[in-house]
Amino acid sequence: MRVVIAEDSVLLREGLTRLLTDLGHDVVAGVGDGEALIKTVGDLASQGELPDVVVADVRMPPTHTDEGVRAAVRLRKEYPGIGVLVLSQYVEEQYATELLAGSSRGVGYLLKDRVAEVREFVDAVLRVAQGGTALDPEVVAQLLGRSRKQDVLARLTPREREVLGLMAEGRTNSAVARQLVVSDGAVEKHVSNIFLKLGLAPSEGDHRRVLAVLTYLNT
Repeated sequence: MRVVIAEDSVLLREGLTRLLTDLGHDVVAGVGDGEALIKTVGDLASQGELPDVVVADVRMPPTHTDEGVRAAVRLRKEYPGIGVLVLSQYVEEQYATELLAGSSRGVGYLLKDRVAEVREFVDAVLRVAQGGTALDPEVVAQLLGRSRKQDVLARLTPREREVLGLMAEGRTNSAVARQLVVSDGAVEKHVSNIFLKLGLAPSEGDHRRVLAVLTYLNT
């Protein structure tokens, strides 16, 4: 494989370079921020020497927020033939979803802890370089959980979602009725349907209105 590594930790970057080169792969460049990653891949492309795969940290300088994953998403759009494997300290659903949007070929998202499992990590890099997918089990679990939450809200009608949104703003049933120009009874019916569709049965220990709003906010 021809590999470009983007990681601001010099120790980890050099460690990944040594690991891959010892196994016979060619690390053609190592950079420490997202802008350098984009420039390096662009320079290689202009020379007709695109790498097979880019391994990039999600968070890199200057803000250490999302520079790495934004660079990875951009590279996937500009150079569809390059595999992109991002590494993260934690599962960050928004970034994982953005990276996986569209084609899932040649893409991976692993937690950095997996790097310690050398065989699995190298297998993942190879798989992504060859157009496959490598997703950390924890990433899969959280994305599936998020999908299930969204499926729950998908059961609501547009009007019920509107009522729930106003509930999330802290409005009472009467205030919701005034906002939507409907009767209090109509709002009460919508709220009852929301509780039913979200699986919120009456109980002494839970406040269904709060639980419904939390479900809405968590999605």
